[in-house]
Amino acid sequence: MSQHSLQGRSEEEVLWFQRRQTLQAAAAWTALGGLPAAMAQQRSNVVEFVGDVLLNGQRMRPQQTVQTGDDLQTGPASRLVFVIGNAAFHVRQNSRLSVGRGTTINTVSLLRMLTGAVVSVFGRGSSRTIATPTLTAGIRGTGVYTEVMPDQRTYFCNCYGIVDVATRGERTLSESSYHQSFWGEVDPKGGRVITPADAINHTDEELEFLARLINQRTAWQIAGKKGVKDGKGYMEDKPGQMHPAMMPPAR
Repeated sequence: MSQHSLQGRSEEEVLWFQRRQTLQAAAAWTALGGLPAAMAQQRSNVVEFVGDVLLNGQRMRPQQTVQTGDDLQTGPASRLVFVIGNAAFHVRQNSRLSVGRGTTINTVSLLRMLTGAVVSVFGRGSSRTIATPTLTAGIRGTGVYTEVMPDQRTYFCNCYGIVDVATRGERTLSESSYHQSFWGEVDPKGGRVITPADAINHTDEELEFLARLINQRTAWQIAGKKGVKDGKGYMEDKPGQMHPAMMPPAR
């Protein structure tokens, strides 16, 4: 198990992927052929949901499908794992978000998050965006963790890949091989609205779990090694390396 730090989240919540029923659901999803088979057989693209989940304001039922254009809400002790196109998502408890449609019904163009947290893995493709009250992230092929805190401050981790992070006229290019983390501030800190963060509230293993659902591997799986999980985003800690949010912001 990779190291992880928690802030306002429980160990049980972060280790959701270890549950027997979750592992069984993922194994069944893979054995049945994943998303292409589910689409061909007109089966649901939901790998697992637990507890109270609302789909477009109505309680979600077994075998329903999450589509682009849908609104989702999870209640306490609830969660939802689903796949659309070449992207996989785990929605944590007490979360509200909408899934924006891209060029096709099976392409996610936007996750608009109001509350809660989502772990996401995106395969390469057209431009995708994650938007929160205090941060916007332009996604390429990557794995990310996004959490909207109760005070509307956004925590965002580019776990691997390339992401354009922006808010209120400030932008930063994030190129990460191992967890590069940011805060989208409600009020400026030191004159900045994008600031460095530690790696919190998510694990390597849950990114790997979601990547498997779409036949992907994480950057550290491909490299065969892991870096220092300090939020800076590098496989190796070298003297002089700076977090991009410490550099002069692009405008």
